[in-house]
Parts: sequence; C-alpha cells; structure tokens
Amino acid sequence: MEEITNKVSESGIVTIDLETFYPKGERLLFDIKDLLFQGLILREKDFREFIKNEDWNKYKDKYVAVFCSADAIVPTWAYMLLAVHLEPVAKKVVFGNLETLETILYSDLLNHLPLEGYKDARIVIKGCGKLPVPNAAYVLITALLRPVAKSIMYGEPCSTVPLYKKAKE
Repeated sequence: MEEITNKVSESGIVTIDLETFYPKGERLLFDIKDLLFQGLILREKDFREFIKNEDWNKYKDKYVAVFCSADAIVPTWAYMLLAVHLEPVAKKVVFGNLETLETILYSDLLNHLPLEGYKDARIVIKGCGKLPVPNAAYVLITALLRPVAKSIMYGEPCSTVPLYKKAKE
C-alpha cells in the first residue's frame, strides 16, 4: 500500500492564525449616553459626581472602549477624565467602539511581531474563525509581512487566495 504524504505540511508554508494573537480578557463598552442630562448634554457637576462615586474596580483588568452613542456634543475633557480614572485599573482604555478596541489591541501586538522569522517565507494568513478579529488586523499583518515574505496568501493552506508574490531578482 502506498504511503499518503501531506503535501501541505511538506510545502514549507507558514500559517499565521490571527486568532492566536487574540488578547484574552473581558471587553467593556462605556457609553457616556447614560450620563447625559435629558439625553442631550453633559453637565459637568453631575458628571464629576458620577466620577467621584463610581466603583472603578469593576473595570479592573478589563479592556474598555469609551464612547457616546447619543447624538450629543460631549466635551473632550469628559473622555479624558474617564481615562484618568480607568487607566489605573483597566488593561487598556481606548476611545471608540468595540471594533476600534480590537483594532488597537491587534495593532499593539502586531507592530511588535518579530518579522525576521518570516524572511522569504511562503505565508498563509488564516481566515474565518470564531473570534472577532477586525479586518484592520488582516490589512496590518499583510502590510508588515509584504516587505519580508516571499509570498502571502489568504485562507487555508489547501485552498488559498494569492495576495502577493515577490518578484524574482
């Protein structure tokens, strides 16, 4: 009987699964909308009272995205004041929604990825997973790898979409 060989594993293709970089931890959305007077304006006195009485420990070791879902004018200092109180306890504080939070988390991680291990590699960036990996992370990893990789593909090693191939010198 002829031995079955795994041509994919013998091809030298390096697979990068962005889900393996997914930072573990709870994500919270802090919506200033609930602190607005009549859903329209932020009153400084009330806001500062909230800040003073809030239990900031409930944000301990969590990733927090701060934003306002209401169509209201929120002064910049309000977001800054929240950051002053969240930063000492939260893992990360960003301005924006949950997708913005994920984008920033991935950006922080991928920008510190040691790229020398991918020099002249044939790379497949795995897609379609269970975790909320933002499209921005796929764009960033592609931009970071293009200068060093021999080729970049997207998908699964057995079925890929070619994205980049280094020109022969």
